[in-house]
Order: sequence, then structure tokens, then C-alpha cells
Amino acid sequence: MKQLPLALTMGDPAGIGPEITVGAWKRLRGEGPVFAWLGDPACLPPSVPTQEIETIEEASSVFSRALPVLPLQLSVPVRTGEPDSENAQTVVDSIARAVGLARAGAAGGVVTNPISKAVLRRAGFPHPGHTEFLAELCGVSGREVMMLASPMLRVVPVTIHVSLRQALDTLSEDMIVEVGVTTALALKRDFGIVEPRIAVAGLNPHAGEEGLMGREEIEMIEPAIARLRAQGINVFGPLPPDTMFTDAAREKYDAALCMYHDQALIPIKTLDMANGVNVTLGLPIIRTSPDHGTAFDIAGTGKAEPDSLVAALRLAGLLSDNRQDYIEGTSI
Repeated sequence: MKQLPLALTMGDPAGIGPEITVGAWKRLRGEGPVFAWLGDPACLPPSVPTQEIETIEEASSVFSRALPVLPLQLSVPVRTGEPDSENAQTVVDSIARAVGLARAGAAGGVVTNPISKAVLRRAGFPHPGHTEFLAELCGVSGREVMMLASPMLRVVPVTIHVSLRQALDTLSEDMIVEVGVTTALALKRDFGIVEPRIAVAGLNPHAGEEGLMGREEIEMIEPAIARLRAQGINVFGPLPPDTMFTDAAREKYDAALCMYHDQALIPIKTLDMANGVNVTLGLPIIRTSPDHGTAFDIAGTGKAEPDSLVAALRLAGLLSDNRQDYIEGTSI
């Protein structure tokens, strides 16, 4: 089956999104995957060949010679490095349109450029971030799961965009099981791993040291692991978080299930920041994004590298192909 073009959102136009988009197109135009950018053409350098298109299907015939653009108009002119909440609605519209294209089967997946949560919040955006908004658009709120993936490591935090205190208060056995099931399915369906292995991190130092440093492992995490194993999922732990990310330890699993945001993101960003990709699991569509923010401080300086966006686009193309193969070969 011919790969469908990917829908790349605008992100915050005052950040590095426009320039890394151009950098990604320059790097991928000879090899793919093909993508169309959903944004205001006025944000792009005039020296870059662009072509406005009416449908995302046109991107395939344009991509080798020009950056395909599905145009959206910003409310006010962009001042690079100076975000403006007046443009927040167009940023949101870009995301919603990209999701609509993917849900309609016109796009192979959605890749999102970085947004500023603070800028959107000032404009009345009610969601903590991309992940929760995407789940709402897809009608699966509460079932979204965030994975950070790179060639060196895949991590999945059970709790995401909440304070550490709130993460400890909301973490539960049921939540761990739900995230574990979603992760196992994604590893099979999207990553093409026939028998995925999932390592589960402990919450406390030394994974609780048999209750001496906390009982969450005994009372919550171990029962969740037992329930996942009863469903046929190859999962093991809880493992001491300070040793489970060594080179030798990482060879034994395909993804690490972590209890809170920083427990998952610190190791992957330390090991492979440039190639890290944010993947939203639990959606009916493919969604990836670069593993960095808007970088307003370097926007327009020429310092921004497109590596993480390129990795996100390549991974989205691979996941889209794998999911299609899985659907065609499996009754679901």
C-alpha cells in the first residue's frame, strides 16, 4: 500500500517550528516520508520553495521540489521569539485539522510541532498539553498514553502532566494495568514487536527494599504486574529505577513503564535527546512529535536543529506502515 502523506502541524509560529520544518523538508525531500505543513506561509523564509495545496493528497506530487503547505492564516504578524496569544486559535486549528485528516484516512498520521502551553492557556485553551487535546479530538479522553521513544530506549510514564505530589496521590493499580495494556498493544501493532517485553519501574528508592522504603511496590505495583501477566503480557519488575536504565539492563526490555513523568523522561533525554520522539499511544491515529519545546530563545538565530523533528516524521511513517500491516493481517 502506498504510504499516505503525514500532516505536520504549525506549532507556535514564534518558536523554532517553522525553521525546523524547513530543515526537515530539506533533509527528507529525497527519501521521505512525505508530509504537508499546516500553517501560515508567511512564517516561512521566502527563499524556501513552497507550494500551497488544497488537499493533502497533492503533497506527494509536490514534495520533491517544494514544501507542501495547507494554508492557515494567523491573526497577527509573527515576531520571531515573541509568542502572541492572539495567534493561539490558529495554532489550535492546525492541530484540529491535522487530526481530522488522519481520522478521515487522508493522512497517514499527525506530527506536531512544539506549542507553548502557557501561551495557549492565556487564550483560554483548557488542556494541559497536546496529548490530552488529541485524545479529546479522537474521542478517547482518559485513554491516552505518552511514550518517549528513541533507538536507545522507550519509556512510558503512568502519570504525566501533574505535579509530583499529585502523581503520588493519583497513581493506582488500575492505572498501571491500563497503561501496561495500552503499551503492550502499541508495541505489537505500531512498533511491530511480536512478543514485547515491558520492564516496570519501582516508585521508591531500591524499589521499596521489601517495604523498608515504601510499600507501594508491594501493595500496588506488584499486584498490577500480576494482573498484566495474567493477560499474557510479558512484564517484569518492579525494578530499582536507579539501575534499570544501564546499557546491560536496557537490552532486556522493549519499553520501560515508569511511575511518573521525570522518572521516564530524564533517562531518555540524557541518553538520546536529539533522536527522542514523543508518541501518543491509545489513539485511533498515529501521532508523534519532537522531544523538545518551542525554544523561543534561539528562534530565528539559525541554531535550531531539525534532528528530533526528522526522527518524529520518520517514526510516524514507520508506525503508520506497521499499523496498516497489523490491521490487514489481524482481526480487531
